[in-house]
Amino acid sequence: MTQKNVVVSETKTGINGSGTITVAQKPPAAPGGYVHIPRRRILKNLEINGGQRINTWIDSMRASSPTHVKSSPSLAEEYNSWILRHPSALDMFEQIMDAAKGKQIVMFLDYDGTLSPIVDDPDRAFMSESMRKTVKKLARCFPTAIVTGRCIDKVYNFVRLDELYYAGSHGMDIKGPTKESKYNKNNKAEEVLFQPAREFVPMINEVYEQLVEKTKSTPGARVENHKFCTSVHFRCVDEKRWVELAQQVKSVLKEYPKLRLTQGRKVLEIRPAIKWDKGKALEFLLESLGKFLILFLCFGSSFVTIKHICNTYIS
Repeated sequence: MTQKNVVVSETKTGINGSGTITVAQKPPAAPGGYVHIPRRRILKNLEINGGQRINTWIDSMRASSPTHVKSSPSLAEEYNSWILRHPSALDMFEQIMDAAKGKQIVMFLDYDGTLSPIVDDPDRAFMSESMRKTVKKLARCFPTAIVTGRCIDKVYNFVRLDELYYAGSHGMDIKGPTKESKYNKNNKAEEVLFQPAREFVPMINEVYEQLVEKTKSTPGARVENHKFCTSVHFRCVDEKRWVELAQQVKSVLKEYPKLRLTQGRKVLEIRPAIKWDKGKALEFLLESLGKFLILFLCFGSSFVTIKHICNTYIS
C-alpha cells in the first residue's frame, strides 16, 4: 500500500493493530518476561504449533499481494474504510499545518516503501540522492528518526546520514545520532539508547541458520537476519510453493515458543514475544527527546509527502 499519510497526535498511547499511532507522556517500562501478543486480525487463526490451520496461513500470505487485494471485495471495502479514517496527508495539508502551529515537530519515517521503493531484492532497496538530500534538510530543522523492521546497520548503509535517530529490528535496537546537532550536543560517538531484546540475539541467530537451511529447496525464498529478529521473504516465490514454505517456517518455529510471527508485505517476520514494537520505540524516543508536543509520522508515504512537509517549513 503506497498511501501518502501523515498522522498528527497529541494524545497518549502507542501503535495498535489497526495502525493508529499516538504519543506517550511517560517512558515505557522495560519489557519483563514473555507475553502472548495478539496477531493482526488477518492472522488471528494462525497456529504455529498446530498443523490444522496451515491453509489460513496461506490465505494471509495471499492477502498481502496487491493483486489479491484488488480482486477481493471485502478487502477492498476494508481498504476504502481505512482511507476514510486515515485520509491523504496531501489532501488535508492545510489542516495539518494549522494543527502544527506553535508546536515542536518530530519526524518518524519508515524506510521500505517510504524512503525507498518496494523491490524484489531487499538488498537493492536503494534510497535516491534526491530523497537523501530532502531527509538531511529535514533533520536540520526537526529531530528525525527512521523506524524500520530492518537491522540498523543495513539501513544506515542505505541512508548514510549521521544526524538521524535509528530504531531498527522493529524498534528493538535504538541508537542516537553520531553527528553533533542541536538535539544531540554531547554525543561524541554512536550511542546505544535501548536494546530490549538483546538476550534473544543467540536464539535469533539459531533460527536464521535453520530457516536458511530449510528454505533452500524453495526457489525465490529469501531469509534475512535483522539481529533482533529475522524475516522470510516470499515476494519471489511461486504461489504454488507457498504451502511448502509455510510448512518449512512452521517446522522451525514450533521449537521456539519465545518467538512470535507477524506478517508484512510479502514477508513473514519472526521476533521475540516481548512487550516491545515500533510504537514503544516511538514512545521511548519521544521521551528521550523531551516530550515534544506534536508528532508527524510517515509510514508507507511517498517522496512527495515528505518533500511537501519539508518545503512548507524550510525556506
